[in-house]
Amino acid sequence: MSETADDRASEFCRIERERVTIDPFTMVIFGGTGDLSQRKLLPTLYHLCEDQHLPDDFAIISFASSTRTDDEFRAFVRDSLEKYSEGPFSDACWERFSRHLYYVSGSFEDSESYRKLSRRLEEVARPTSEGTKQVIYYLAVPPHFLPGIFERLAFCSSCVLGIDSRLIIEKPFGRDRGSAAALNRTIARSFEERQIYRIDHYLGKETVQNILFFRFANSIYEPLWNRRYIDHVQITVAESLGIENRARFYEQAGVVRDIVQNHMLQILALVAMEPPSSLEADYIRSEKVKVYQTIRPMSGEYIDEFTVRGQYGPGVVQGEDTVGYHDEAMVAKKSTTPTFFAGKFYLDNWRWADVPFYLRTGKRLNRRITEISIHFKQPPLRLFSTTCDIREPNILVLRIQPQEEITLHMGVKHPGMGNQLYPVNMGFNYERDLPGDVHMPLPYERLLIDCMKGDQTLFARQDGIEAMWAVVDPVIERWENTPAPQFPNYPGGSWGPDKAQELLQREGRQWRIV
Repeated sequence: MSETADDRASEFCRIERERVTIDPFTMVIFGGTGDLSQRKLLPTLYHLCEDQHLPDDFAIISFASSTRTDDEFRAFVRDSLEKYSEGPFSDACWERFSRHLYYVSGSFEDSESYRKLSRRLEEVARPTSEGTKQVIYYLAVPPHFLPGIFERLAFCSSCVLGIDSRLIIEKPFGRDRGSAAALNRTIARSFEERQIYRIDHYLGKETVQNILFFRFANSIYEPLWNRRYIDHVQITVAESLGIENRARFYEQAGVVRDIVQNHMLQILALVAMEPPSSLEADYIRSEKVKVYQTIRPMSGEYIDEFTVRGQYGPGVVQGEDTVGYHDEAMVAKKSTTPTFFAGKFYLDNWRWADVPFYLRTGKRLNRRITEISIHFKQPPLRLFSTTCDIREPNILVLRIQPQEEITLHMGVKHPGMGNQLYPVNMGFNYERDLPGDVHMPLPYERLLIDCMKGDQTLFARQDGIEAMWAVVDPVIERWENTPAPQFPNYPGGSWGPDKAQELLQREGRQWRIV
């Protein structure tokens, strides 16, 4: 039997399962009994322990307002793991993991509570081989608590000798550029930028990280990755769910603050950035900031013409009747909060001049899907006939969810006596095509491990945060200061308002997913 290319590749490119070396650490989760902690953080830490990525010496302290003992907190964690963990629950792993769980009851705004936390850190934190105690503070709390926590944490860290502090901060990082800058000034009074890890779980997804590898490890694509060959780029982040009991947050945020300012602009930067001189964190983050700084500022007239806002009404999603946004719990009946965004962006630099980037995201859309599609220009001369209603160009699709895959759409000759062009796909799927038992880490697994290792590559830097806000602030301001269209303006289960389709159609294009 002849040897295949896959056989030769596997012979010369054996991938050994990476063993991660983590120094002893203590993680303090502010809001350690909240929804994020129950659903994401505690199950992720449990799985890291189960996969033996964590050191023998580690401690996890929940700092929350309710009164609990250590044992009562451990019972709470076990319930959460049995409810939210992926895969079967292991009693043996739980026995090993639970020994490292502790609880401190206190108020985020009470200095005495931080003294209590300091005493617990003295008891349970173990030094690294260098003699320092690595303490990671995970701030899984509403944004209004952050300034007070930063100030008191500086005191807390100074009370325990030899602490090397790191802070993980969940989005949103402010409400606009001004508030983000003010928050950074508050942090900078007590902590250095190297200690701050601003987390965006989208950057922990394998396919998002693979954008860099795909672009810069394959010489066949990089020469084409520019305005000479690419007609336009589409980025879609569609969710079939509604706001899911997040009305208090969503009414204050809306779709632009929730998704566009962070997730979508992070993805856009990875697609558009120049090659970094190395894979060190600051080199990559600096190239992303350059992208944000080249996004063309939008005037009020431009926003009116080239952005679309929407809000979902009642509909049918995957065969189930769904309520409209106005009927969600704790939403005002005449709310004008947008749940849908579509817009056209330009990057004013040498590589991307005059190439439109179309961004689209929304709640209660037809299905859950996140993908990037790179639409190449049509050949200058149409030599071949086709019976297809729409002649597609070459399209490169990087899908992030629900399936992580890369697909190239291209044209071939259909068998027969004629010269008929026929569209086909050439694709790679992580789950289907990688050999062996491939472990796809959950986004929080990769990000927590990187923080433990001190790697900031997948975390946002403050100048990047402010630059992203500078892009979307004009949109938010324009929408908040001009009357909204008649809401709701798209039914649940659709692909958004009709104007989103018109945004591309009037330029002879269409959304890839409709």
